[in-house]
Amino acid sequence: MHLFTLATLTPLPLVLAASAFGGIWALAALVYMTALAAGLDALVARVTPAGKGEEFPAANALSITLALGHFAVLAAAIAGLSGDWLGSWEKAALFLSAGMFLGQVGNSNAHELIHRPGRGLRRLGRMVYRSHLFGHHGSAHLLVHHLAVATRDDPNTARAGESFYRFASPAWQGSFRKGFRAESERLARRGGGFWQHPYFGDLLATMALVAAALAFGGPAALAAFLGLSAYATVQLLMSDYVQHYGLTRAVRENGKPEPVGPLHSWDSAHWFTSGLMLNAPRHSDHHLNPQKPYPALDLIGAPRLPFSLPVMAALALMPRLWRRVMDPRLAALTR
Repeated sequence: MHLFTLATLTPLPLVLAASAFGGIWALAALVYMTALAAGLDALVARVTPAGKGEEFPAANALSITLALGHFAVLAAAIAGLSGDWLGSWEKAALFLSAGMFLGQVGNSNAHELIHRPGRGLRRLGRMVYRSHLFGHHGSAHLLVHHLAVATRDDPNTARAGESFYRFASPAWQGSFRKGFRAESERLARRGGGFWQHPYFGDLLATMALVAAALAFGGPAALAAFLGLSAYATVQLLMSDYVQHYGLTRAVRENGKPEPVGPLHSWDSAHWFTSGLMLNAPRHSDHHLNPQKPYPALDLIGAPRLPFSLPVMAALALMPRLWRRVMDPRLAALTR
């Protein structure tokens, strides 16, 4: 079985079982998404080097399966968190494991889908983002981030010395505004009504999801939905923060930034979490080749993170420790 299939699909039955039965399933789902992932990264790093990109014919099929699984996990977790059959610790474990699946696997898969050439796959990716109230990322990532990465014009590139807590809200708001502006300009060029604006679809999806949560389980279900959505969104913002922290493109004499290169993203070579996140940690190759499918992404000489992307995201919550780890590495790149 291919690593991507094994790593990404295994947590699906665990989280679904945790939602229905709690107990050992809730613990197993949480361990898989945390200790097991970190442990396998550390173990495999000692015995084998990071592999190069390779063909994986079932890549699109896996992405579609994961998108459907994302919706199933979201619905099941809301039911488990708002129901009365799980205890407090079981709900806590379920919230964390389901939130990490939505934020790390679901977001990585949506990111892959919005870059695919097929319109249906791109729409499915946006629906995944919409399912946790972050639909505008499907516009801002493509029309803003990829063009302006590692410049002051990109809301999702953190500056050197900036903490995650200072970065997160402006990044969300800035990407929302700039994505809206970019989509509005595209719509004006093509011609069309407001109902064709992707943000209008985002609004309708938000209204439908909130209404569905209330109808399904009242305020408790709505609270669970909003909590999981916030958790998944924060993890995406953490990834942006980690993967571009402090990196900048030099400005040329004509006032335009240099082309995007390997030095404008932080990569992670950790084996298991790269599989879990569909090679999203091989971020520099993605920026150089946005249309390259995730199985083919390579490690191409970009600066390396000292730990896996999920571990570094957790480290970003501790600004002093984050700067102690990352600022010397950043300084070494600019000497």
